[in-house]
This record gives sequence, structure tokens and C-alpha cells, in this order.
Amino acid sequence: MQVAAVIVDVPSRQTDRPFSYLIGSELTDKVAVGMRVIVPFGRGNRLIQGFVIGITQKPAAETSKLKKINEVQDLVPVLNAEMLALADWLAISTFSFKISCLQSMIPNGLRGKSEKKLRLVSLEQVDPVVRKFFDGKNEQILQPSKTSAETFKKLQKARAAGKIELIYQVKDQAKPKKVRIVSNLLTTSQAEKLKKKQRANAHQLIHLLDFLADHPQIMIQQSVLADRFEISPTAIRSAVEKKWLKISNQVVKRTTYDPQKITATTAKNLTMDQQQVYQSIVTTIQQKTAVPFLLEGVTGSGKTEIYLQLMAAAIEQQQAALLLVPEISLTPQMVAQVVGRFGKQVALLHSGLSIGERLDEWRRIEDGTATIIVGARSAVFAPIKNLGIIILDEEHESSYAQDSMPRYHARDVALWRSRYHHCPVVLGSATPALESRARAQKGVYHWLRLPQRINTRPLPTVALVDMRQAVTQSHDADFSNELLTAIKDRLQKHEQIILLLNRRGYASFMMCRQCGFVLKCPNCDISLTLHKDQRLMKCHYCGHEEPIPVKCPACGNSKIRFYGTGTQKIQEKLQHYFPTARILRMDVDTTRRKGAHQQILQRFGRHQADILLGTQMIAKGLDYPEVTLVGVLNADTSLSLPDFRASEQTFQLLTQVSGRAGRAEKEGKVVIQTFNPQHYALQFAKTQDYEQFYAYEMHLRHQGDYPPYYFTIQLAANAVSEQAAIKYLFKIMQELKTKLSPEAKLLGPVPQMVLRIKNQYRYHLIIKFKHEPQLMEYLHHLLETSQRQKNVQLIIIREPMSFI
Repeated sequence: MQVAAVIVDVPSRQTDRPFSYLIGSELTDKVAVGMRVIVPFGRGNRLIQGFVIGITQKPAAETSKLKKINEVQDLVPVLNAEMLALADWLAISTFSFKISCLQSMIPNGLRGKSEKKLRLVSLEQVDPVVRKFFDGKNEQILQPSKTSAETFKKLQKARAAGKIELIYQVKDQAKPKKVRIVSNLLTTSQAEKLKKKQRANAHQLIHLLDFLADHPQIMIQQSVLADRFEISPTAIRSAVEKKWLKISNQVVKRTTYDPQKITATTAKNLTMDQQQVYQSIVTTIQQKTAVPFLLEGVTGSGKTEIYLQLMAAAIEQQQAALLLVPEISLTPQMVAQVVGRFGKQVALLHSGLSIGERLDEWRRIEDGTATIIVGARSAVFAPIKNLGIIILDEEHESSYAQDSMPRYHARDVALWRSRYHHCPVVLGSATPALESRARAQKGVYHWLRLPQRINTRPLPTVALVDMRQAVTQSHDADFSNELLTAIKDRLQKHEQIILLLNRRGYASFMMCRQCGFVLKCPNCDISLTLHKDQRLMKCHYCGHEEPIPVKCPACGNSKIRFYGTGTQKIQEKLQHYFPTARILRMDVDTTRRKGAHQQILQRFGRHQADILLGTQMIAKGLDYPEVTLVGVLNADTSLSLPDFRASEQTFQLLTQVSGRAGRAEKEGKVVIQTFNPQHYALQFAKTQDYEQFYAYEMHLRHQGDYPPYYFTIQLAANAVSEQAAIKYLFKIMQELKTKLSPEAKLLGPVPQMVLRIKNQYRYHLIIKFKHEPQLMEYLHHLLETSQRQKNVQLIIIREPMSFI
């Protein structure tokens, strides 16, 4: 008998192992490793989704007590051998459940969603309330939230009496996209004869018959027939009734871009520096060797053109290419460059797509139709069968690290896949992560450099404005006279400006000037942020919203004020200073609607706006020749965070956003406003000297025993009770002291920067170490035993991006 080993969709340590299920005779030769199946699980035999990870033959005597697979969901496996091996590695290296790793490798549209359905077994002596619930049908979907308490009790009683049964159904979340196809049933001569019989005023039917006479045997989408050929829905319905046309539904694949709207491009001539970089990497593509490269190139040095030509080289070898970019850098400009070069071969995978669009793109990659894949972090799991090159642009970006299970870093997964496919990995950045730069210096990565901009244009001049003095002159805490003068000058020259403010919303918090009350989130230890355009106070952690108060909730006084600055408030101020300026705001609030991100950038690119104001999402990936001024309103925001990476992230952000200015013929200028102008991160950002910053920061990291000199692991405990979280971590700390060598260092337990989120208290403990043979075994054991802690959730993060 055939027996399948199935990982079930129950993410807990107790179920984090394969369960054996019998493959019935009706499913023989239909089940394969890597397929999704529906299986009965637990005492109630509820139906859930699972992944088949192995199939074995066993004697009938050993299978008599096994449950049978209920249903197979796939015609072909959704996970290949590589993905199953990757899931094994990922589960161990990230301290994650196997099912979480498997689920992360498929698009959301393939993740099973359970639906409870009630089926009427017998009508005899059934309560009238139950009859009314079924409304004359044999089956009805159960929605507990929409069912009254009385009805719910009656249904439970009827089920206990055997009158109804509960059925679990698991469905894919994405449905195929269908379009209405119109087929011409007339020949040309038939259409001409019918045309002569129509009334003279039947303009639409005559117009339709003209079309049908000119297009015999045509099959066309109904929407195209109506829009492009201006044939009304009424005329189409009438033609169907007269049997001139037939309408049918047809499944089509969704498109994430229109290649016809993107200008085709050809490869550019490379500079000498670019050619040397290209040649070093292309050799490894041709030889199929897994070499990791670090490409350190200043902003505007032509890294993207090298990426495009390397991807073309992989295609020449009949291989596929994967380009990963941070979500905020996945701009229409980047998409246009790649699609312009490779056309319909390109597949996109990012959060801006609908569930159905992601599924269709995933299918195109799986069947080999798409060989150039461009996407954000999760695209690293794209089902590519023959990888020729993997590229991580802006490899230093923290958004490459997943902050929920499985807590992987896309860089690590890319390196694993590189070894599996024997292909190179290119890590590109103007400001590499210190860990990557240190590995390049040690020879772990092959280090390549592009020290000059391709058009030999100089880097923009950077001015640091000390806001301690500037505020006394401008009397505005947000704008110095120097920045206002620079904006006015660029507007007069009809040039464009980018302004970075690293905070969305209108104001940071509301405070009563009478009693000092600050309006906080009821679920989190964080103040609510004013969003003036939506007339709401919002929590940026849990999403809690409430109306803007008119009076203080504590003392009832009306002397409430809003402090701090957000993008909405800056937009109002800019419009006051420059009434005729056309301003676009780009933050999470203005880009929430699908396609809004692209529309804003397209308008700015067409020079339909003078100023682009935004958060971090405008700092990378933008290349506009008319942008000659970049202003940073609050350089100290990220610098003041209590985290060892704060200086590095500030330097990277300022260097990246500075690189948006002066990328073409016109000279660029950057104005950085700060209350801390002497800080080394800002001084090095002023000269855009990465190497000097690297040397200085590495010295500080060495003194403080931080990465890359030490490995780090974060143990976080979340609990409704603050005491429970503290007590649990102190217990772990005592155990760790018996497992670790004297060279290892323990920090904490201490509260995380925001102590409470979603009514959960958050404490953590940091382990810093170089070589601890017993540590990994202990941590896996700890994860196993943590499942017995009913009141505390333990999270283990390898190499956390921050300690806050």
C-alpha cells in the first residue's frame, strides 16, 4: 500500500513533523511529492491542507489504522525537490515550523482557506429555526460571526442529534480570471443579407453587422468589442438572442504590466569600469560556478545596466535570471528598464499585485514562460528551475529580512539557491551592509567596485544645516532659510525637488497643555498619530483608529495641541511658502490604493509636479534628470534610535537619497537639516565617503563586540502578563549561563523599545557569541519546550536587524 508523509497546516511544535496518510486506490498514481492534499486531522477529523514530502510502500497490515487522503489539490507538484530541500534548511536555520517554510514558498492564492459548511441529513423533527437557516437548501455555509446566538445553539443541538453534519472544505484563495468571449456565428454573406433587412434607424445593429461582415469567424473579448469598436452592450445582447453571436467564458492570465506601453531598449556601451565588472561576473555564468560577488558602486555608476546585460548573458545560456529589489525600490522606472529590455519574458512578484496576479505570475515562472523574474523579498522563492544568476540590488536594505515566521534574510536564501544551481550571486549597493563589506575584505565575497558615475558627473554637493542656529533665523522648526532659498531657486529654474521626511501622518502626538495628558493607543505603549486628511488618530503598530478629540479625555480642557511633524503637515507648509508649486506627497497613506505608487511617480517623471515629498520610499530607485535639489528635513530621526545599526542606517539613507540629485547634465545639491551636525555618520554622508565611514564604524563595532565581530541571536518573549514574560526570560538566562562559554555575552532581559503592542508585553534577551558548540542544540530544544508555555510566546531570531 502507498503511504504519504504529509506536513499538515497546523503551525505548532507538536505538529511540526510528517504525519502518515494512506493513499487510497482511487488516488493511486495521482499523488506525488510536492503536491498539496486535503487530509482529515485530529479527533474531529477536520479537513485541512497539507504538503506531501514523501511516499513509501508499506504492507497492508501496517496501514489498517491510517487515515486516508481525502483529496488531491494539484495536477502537478507545486513544490519541486529544490524547494523541499530549501524548506528543511530554512526550518532549522531560522528556528521555524516546517509548514511555515513550505507556505512561504507558494503564493497566497494557493494557501488553503477553510470553509465550514452544514449539510442537512434529516428533515424529521427539525427545529423551525434550523429549517429557516437552511432556507430550503440541503447545504449552507456556516459563518459564526453572522449567525445569532439562538440559531447557533439550535444548530449545535441538531448536529448532536445527527440531524445535520459539519463539513470542512479547503479552497484556494485565488480564482482563475475569466473574460467573456464573443464568437461570430455569421459568414460575410449572411451578415450582408441581414444588414439589408434592418430598419434604417437601427444604427447599432447595422454597425455590428458591418463589423461581423468584415471579421468572419472572429473571437474577441466583449469588453474590447464594446470599447474599441463602440458597439453597445444592448446591441451585443440582441445579437446573441438572434443567434448572430455566441458568448462564452474563457480563463485568461492576468497581466501585471503592458509591454506595449513600455519603450523597448537596447544594451548600452559599458564604460571601462563597468566592462571589467561585467566580465568578472559573466565568466562565472558561463562556467556555472557559485561565486558570491559584492558590487560596491556609487549612486549613478550604472549598476542597473550591468544587471541587465548579465541577465541577458544568462538567457543566452538558456538559463533564467532573478533580480531582487527592496519593495520601496520596485519603481515603475525599474520595471520599465527590465521590461523594455526583455519584454514578455519578465515576471513581476511584489506586494502591489492582487492575489490572482501573483498566482498567474508564479504559474508563468513555474511553466518556464517567464525567464526574467523581478521582485521583492519573497520572490527569492520563485519556482525557477534553471537559475543562471541571482542579483540583490540595494543589498544593505533591512526590508530583505522577514519579520514573521520564517524569519529569513533574502540574502541567505539567495546564497543557498546559488549553491544549489551553481550560479553566481551579485550583491549590489552604494553603501553595502557592514557584514557584507567585511566578508568581501576577507575574501568570502568577490569584491568589485564602481567608484565613478557613468557620465563622469560629480556627486552632488552636500550641505549640513545646523538647525539649532537655523531655527532662530527662520522661526520654523521644519525649514531652514537655506533650504527654503534653495527650493525657491530651483522652482524659478523649473527644476525638480525631492524632499525626504522620515515620518508619515500630520503630527506625532496629541498632548493637553493643561494636564499633560498624551493620547495613547489602548493596545500599545505608543502615542496615536494625527492623520488630518482622514480626521483620525491612528496607531502605526496595531492599526487602532479613533476620532480626533476636541477636548482632553483626562481633564476635559480644550487646550489640546498637536506636536511633531508629519508629511501632511509639511505639505501644508510647502503650499503656504510656495503657493504656485505643484506638490506630490508619497507615503503609506497616499500609496495605499493599488497603482497609486506608480501614478505618483509617473506624474513626477512627466514633470507634472515640482516637488516630490515623501518618506523612505522616495530615497531609492528614482532617476529623474530634472531633479537638482534633494532636501532632508529631519536627518536625526533614525540616528536617535537606541540601536547599534542606527548610524549605519542613517548614513545609508542619506547617501542613497543624496544620489537622486544631479544624475544628468545639471549640477545637483543636497541640503541635510540636523540638530547634530558633528555626528560622524552625517559628516561622512556629507562627503559620501563610504570607505571612511566603514573604517570608523567597524572600529566602534569592534570596541562594543557587535556584528560583524560577533554573531547575535535575539530571544523575545511576548505575554499578556508582564511578569510572565520577565520570569520566563530570566529562567532562560540562567539555563544559558550553564551552556555558554565565558567568551559569550548576554544582554538583558530588558523591555523592547515599545513595551506593549496589541496588548502583549514584549521583553527580549540578546546573545553575542563567536563559537558556541552547544548553543544551537539548546535553542532548538528550547523552541520545542516553549510550546508548553501557554501564557508566553517565544521568538528566536538569528542575526536580528535591530535590538529595539
